[in-house]
Amino acid sequence: MTMSHSDTGQQAPIAATDSVGDGRPPRLGAAGWLRWLWAQLTSMRTALLLLFALAVAAIPGSLLPQRDVGPIRVSDFIAENPNLGPIYDKLGLFGVYTSPWFSAIYLLLFVSLIGCILPRAAVYARALRRPPPRTPRNLSRLPVYTVSELQSDTSGPVVLRKAAAELRRRRYRVVEHEGSVAAERGYLREAGNLVFHSSLVVLLIAVAVGGLYGFRGSAVVVVGQGFANSLTQYDDLTTGGWFTERQLRPFSIDITDFRVAFETGPVQTGAARLFELDTMVTDQPGSTPYPKTVEVNRPIRVQGTTVHLIGHGYAPVVTVRDGTGETAFAGPVVFLPQDGTFTSLGVVKVPDGRPERLAFEGIFAPTAKVDEKGPRSVFPDLIDPALYVNVWYGPPKTETGRPENVYSLDTTGLTQLKEADGEPIRVLLRPGTRYTLPDGKGSIEMTGVVRWVKLQMSDTPGLRLVLGAIAAAVLGLCLSLFVRPRRIWVRVVDTTDGAHQLEVGGLDRADARAGLDTDIADLSTQLTTSNRTTMS
Repeated sequence: MTMSHSDTGQQAPIAATDSVGDGRPPRLGAAGWLRWLWAQLTSMRTALLLLFALAVAAIPGSLLPQRDVGPIRVSDFIAENPNLGPIYDKLGLFGVYTSPWFSAIYLLLFVSLIGCILPRAAVYARALRRPPPRTPRNLSRLPVYTVSELQSDTSGPVVLRKAAAELRRRRYRVVEHEGSVAAERGYLREAGNLVFHSSLVVLLIAVAVGGLYGFRGSAVVVVGQGFANSLTQYDDLTTGGWFTERQLRPFSIDITDFRVAFETGPVQTGAARLFELDTMVTDQPGSTPYPKTVEVNRPIRVQGTTVHLIGHGYAPVVTVRDGTGETAFAGPVVFLPQDGTFTSLGVVKVPDGRPERLAFEGIFAPTAKVDEKGPRSVFPDLIDPALYVNVWYGPPKTETGRPENVYSLDTTGLTQLKEADGEPIRVLLRPGTRYTLPDGKGSIEMTGVVRWVKLQMSDTPGLRLVLGAIAAAVLGLCLSLFVRPRRIWVRVVDTTDGAHQLEVGGLDRADARAGLDTDIADLSTQLTTSNRTTMS
C-alpha cells in the first residue's frame, strides 16, 4: 500500500494494517496479541480441543490410585514401583483432579466456552429480531425451485395469501411483500447449539461446586450400635477443597436389625436374595427418632446427606482375659470378608493386657470347613460358625498416639505363642467356647457372633445441577441435530401472454437437504390446480 502525504508535506502516520517500508508486516503490539490470543481461545475449535484434553487428562485419575481416596494404595504403588512412582508423584498423577495442570485445562475450557457463547448469543438475538430476507430476484438459482402456471381466473394476491397461511401452519415465520411471500423456520437449531454449550458451562460449574464442597465417607457399624455424623465417627472421609466440618449435619443412625437371605437351592447356591437394614434416624439432637429401611441401591436421605448400604460381614464377639485374670477386652471384632462365602480375616488386639499384652490373628468362617485348603467357609450364611486364631504376646507397648490399622497386626515387639514342639498354637473357637492360653497368659472366649454393615455417607451439592445440565445438553443436541433451518419464497409473476406463473424456491441452511424438494413440491401443488410443474 502506498503512503499518502498531507497538504503540509508531512508524512501521514502508518495505519495498523499497513506494511512498513521494507515490506515486513507491522507489529501487532500488546493489544493486538491479546486480541489474537482471545480469538484463538474462544474459537469453537479450541473449545473442542480443550474438551478432548480434559477427557484425556482424566484418564490417569481412573487408572492410578488417588491420594485423596486411597493414600495407602498410593504408598504401596510407589513402594512397588520405585522408578515410576516418584515421577508420577512429581507430575501430580496421584492427585489428578486437584493438580495445577488439570485445573488449568478446566479453567481454560470454562473461559473458552463462555467466549464462544456470548458472541453467538448476541448474533442469535439479532437474528430473532430480523425478519426473513426479501425474495431474491432470480429464484431459479436456488437449490430447489418449481415454476407452475396458474389458471387464468386465479388471482395472484389470493394465491399469496393462501401461501402465507399454509407456511404459517407449517411453523414458518412469514413476511408478505408486494407480489411475493418470504418465510423462514429453524431458529431453534441455533438455540439448541447455545443451550448445549451453555449446559457444558453449567456442568463445569456444578462439578466444581461438588468437588469443592462435597464429601464422601464410610463407617463400619455393628448391628445394635449406632453412627453419629461427626468427623471422629468416619473410618475414611474424602472432602472437597472448601469443605468445612460445619457441613456435617448433626444426625445419628441406630442400627436395629439387618436381615440377610442367601440362596440355598442347587442353582446359584449362596447368591444374595435379601439385604434389608432397619434403622432409627434422629435428624438432630433432641428430635424424635423415626424408622428408615436401607437396601442395596435404595439409599435414604437424612438432612441432605445420602446414606448407602455398601457392605456387610461378621463380627465375632470375643472376651479376652489377661494373665491376671482380669477382662482386658470384650466386644465384637470386625472381620473383613475375603470371598463370596465370607471367609473373613481379622485381628483382636489387647494392648491393655497385663503383665503382657496379647494379640490374635484369625480367620472367621460362618459355615466352617477344614480341608487341604485350610480353614474356610463353604456358605455365606451363619450356619456353623468358627473362629481360628494364632496368638501373639509381648511387653506392654508405649502409647504414641499414632493411628494404626485395626484390620492388620504389626508384630514388631511381639512373639508368637508356640507349642512345645515349636509349632504355632492354633486355637479353634465356636460360640460359647473358651481356650486357656498356656503359661498362665490368659484366655480367649467367643461368646457369639453379630453382623456389621458398612455405610457410606455422601453429599454432592451440585449433583442436581449436573443432572439438569446433562438433560439440557441432550435437549440442545437434539435440537441442533434434528431442526433444519429452511427458507422458502413464493412469488407470482405475469408472463408476456397475460397468464400468471407461480414460482416457489427453497434453501436449506444446514448441510442436510432431505425433504426440501418434497416440501416445495407439496406447497406448489396445494397452491395451484395445474399439474404442469417443472423441477430444476
